[in-house]
Amino acid sequence: MNQPLLPPLTVIGSINLDLIASTDRLPAAGETVGRGLLHRQAGGKGANQATAAARLGGGVRLIGSIGNDEAGRQLLGTLAASGVNVADILLSSQPTGTALIVVDRFGENQIVVCPGANSQLSLEGISFADDESVLCQLENGVDVVLEASRQHRGYFALNAAPAESLPDELVTRCDLVIVNETEFALLPELSNARLVAVTYGERGSAIYEYGTLVARAAALPTRVVNTVGAGDAFCSALVLALRTGHDYHRALAAANAVGSDAVRDASSQPRLSSLEHYLETTRTTPGNRR
Repeated sequence: MNQPLLPPLTVIGSINLDLIASTDRLPAAGETVGRGLLHRQAGGKGANQATAAARLGGGVRLIGSIGNDEAGRQLLGTLAASGVNVADILLSSQPTGTALIVVDRFGENQIVVCPGANSQLSLEGISFADDESVLCQLENGVDVVLEASRQHRGYFALNAAPAESLPDELVTRCDLVIVNETEFALLPELSNARLVAVTYGERGSAIYEYGTLVARAAALPTRVVNTVGAGDAFCSALVLALRTGHDYHRALAAANAVGSDAVRDASSQPRLSSLEHYLETTRTTPGNRR
């Protein structure tokens, strides 16, 4: 297990059981595709990001909600074994959330999420330290994220996925918003946000400050097996790198390297090296700063 070497991070988000069908290609509307292979594994954007942060070397707690069922107990054990602090995970009367995922031979995917216990997440009784960073996503809904942004006065990052309209109050409050290029196009309210990191797949990533491009980093060539957890690993790496004091370009390059490792792993919660490893290996990585 990694020792906490990085600034404290609290992730607020979903915890799911992922049911993954691996197929040669994704089905079209109304089509049945046969010869799939079924896998069950831990998932949920919150759990994915917390696990990635712990494996990168961070001291991480996860605030989420699971069902009082076999899946919930298994996921709780998996999180704890990965080094995530699970003391603030709530037990719900609803079943544990489930994601139904189809992945093709190129690693592209289609996902349907059944939130279950995730829809019951509450921050009542939760406290935050001023020196910790908070990372949220939108699988638990904007209301939970908005509540978190009001309760926590320190560094606040949002992975705005799945994309849905964001209130001005939340956009203004965020120190960092992370999206992929599709989400960025769907969220015009981010066009002048304080700091927005955008991922472009094989074309790398970029950071915009109040709408102005301030850093870019190239993607690393890699063999894609599964893209489900790559974005989540990128988010955790970027937040931790920025909060450790690295500049935008260095942080982006390291986060890209983490994402590159993640897509080579079939798991939604891939094995990762320490963040320091990725910072060192990308020290001289070429890429445009502006």
